[in-house]
Amino acid sequence: MKLKQARVPLLSILAVLVIAASATVWLRAVGRSRTTDQAIPAAAVERGAISLDVYGTGELQASHTVMLAVPPIGGDALQITKLVHTGARVKKGDIVIEFDPSGQQFKLEQSRSDLEQAQQEIAKAQADAAVLAAKDKVALLKAHYDVRKAELDMQKNELLSKIEGQKNQLALDQANRALAELEQDIKSHAQSGQADVDLAQEKYNKAKLTMDAAQQNLEKMQVAAPMDGLVTIRKNEFASGGIFFTGMTLPEFRVGDQVQPGSPIAQIVDPMEMNLLAHMNEQSRSNLRTGQAVEVRFNAMPGSVFHGTVKSVAGMTAHAFVFDSTTGGNFDVTITIPNLDPRLRPGLTSELRFEGETQKGVLFVPRIAVFVKEGKHIVYVRNGSGYQQREVKVLSENESRSAISGVDVGTLVALRDPTAPAKTPAPGAGASGGVL
Repeated sequence: MKLKQARVPLLSILAVLVIAASATVWLRAVGRSRTTDQAIPAAAVERGAISLDVYGTGELQASHTVMLAVPPIGGDALQITKLVHTGARVKKGDIVIEFDPSGQQFKLEQSRSDLEQAQQEIAKAQADAAVLAAKDKVALLKAHYDVRKAELDMQKNELLSKIEGQKNQLALDQANRALAELEQDIKSHAQSGQADVDLAQEKYNKAKLTMDAAQQNLEKMQVAAPMDGLVTIRKNEFASGGIFFTGMTLPEFRVGDQVQPGSPIAQIVDPMEMNLLAHMNEQSRSNLRTGQAVEVRFNAMPGSVFHGTVKSVAGMTAHAFVFDSTTGGNFDVTITIPNLDPRLRPGLTSELRFEGETQKGVLFVPRIAVFVKEGKHIVYVRNGSGYQQREVKVLSENESRSAISGVDVGTLVALRDPTAPAKTPAPGAGASGGVL
C-alpha cells in the first residue's frame, strides 16, 4: 500500500515535467517563427512623386574614322622613323607616318640595274639577229648565183659530151638543194633571232614592273592623312612579343618600332562627328527613347556639363558574359552632342543622366519589394505575424523605386522573399538561448 501511494506522486511529477517540456519547445518554436517573420525587412507603400531619370556611363566614339596601316609591300618588317603624336590635328595630305626607306631604295636601285641590263640584252639580241640576217642575205645571193651558173652550164649540154652533160645536171641539182636548205636555214635563223629578242624583251618588262613596284613602295614610305581630323595612335600589341591578355597595359606605337606590313598604326578621326555610346542594362529599357534629353559630364572635364540627345536605342540585347544569367542583358544607346567642344577626344568616358518624366501622386515601393512569380508581379504584404502574397501592377520603374497599383498606402511589404529558404547561420555564429 505504501508502495502504490509512493508511485502516484512520482507519476504526477513526471507528467508535469513532460507537459512543461512540451510547452517550452512549442513556445520556442513560436518565438522563432515570429522572430523569423519579424526579421524580414519591410517597407511601407508611399504616395508621392517618382522620377524616371536613368543613369549610366558612356564613351565618346568617332562616327567617321580612317585607319592608317603599314603599306602592304611584302617582305621584311619596316621601321617607323616619324610618327605624329596622339591628339595632333592634321590636315588632308599632311604626313602622319614615315618608314625607313633604305630597303625600298636598295630594291629600286637593284631593279633599275636589272632594267638597264635587260635593255643591253635586247640591243645585243637585235644586233646579233641583224648580223645573222646580213650573212644569210649574202649566202642567199651566192646560192642564187650558183643555181643560175648551173642553169647556164646546162644550156651547153648539146655541144658537150654525154658525160659532161651529166656533170652539169648534177651541179644544177646540187645548187638547187643548197639553195632550198639555205632558205630553210634563213627562216630558222630569223625565228631564233626573234626568240632571243623576245626573251630579252620579257626580261626588260619584268625588270620594269619590279622597278615601278619599288618606286611605288618607296612612295608608300610616307603615309598621309586622307582627311582633316585628329590623330589617334593605336596600342602596339607586338611590344610584348605578340602575347597579351585582358587588362594588360600596352604602349602606343612609337618611333623606332619594327612593324609588319598591313598592321594598323593610327587612325584619323573627325572630331566634329562623334557620338557617345552607352551600354545600358535591360531594366532601364522602358525609360529610354529616341530624342530623349541627356545630361553629360565627362570625367576628364570636371565641372563642365554638356547636353545631348538620344540618337538611337538598340533593338537587341546581349549578355555581357556568356555564362552569366543573373545580370540580364545589355543594349546600346547612341547619344549625339551638338556643338562639340574642341577639347573632346575619342575615348573619353562620361557620366550620363537620361532625363525622364516625373510622375506625381503615385504609389511606390522600393524596387526590390516587387517579385516576379509565374510571369506576374507580386508583393508580400505583412499580415499579422506573417506575409501574404498579393499581385500588383507595375506602372513604371526607375533604378530604386517601382510605381504600382493593387495595394494601399501605408501597407507594409517585404523587402525579401519570405518564402525563400532562410540562410543557414555560419558555423560558430551561435544561437541565442538553449534548452536547459
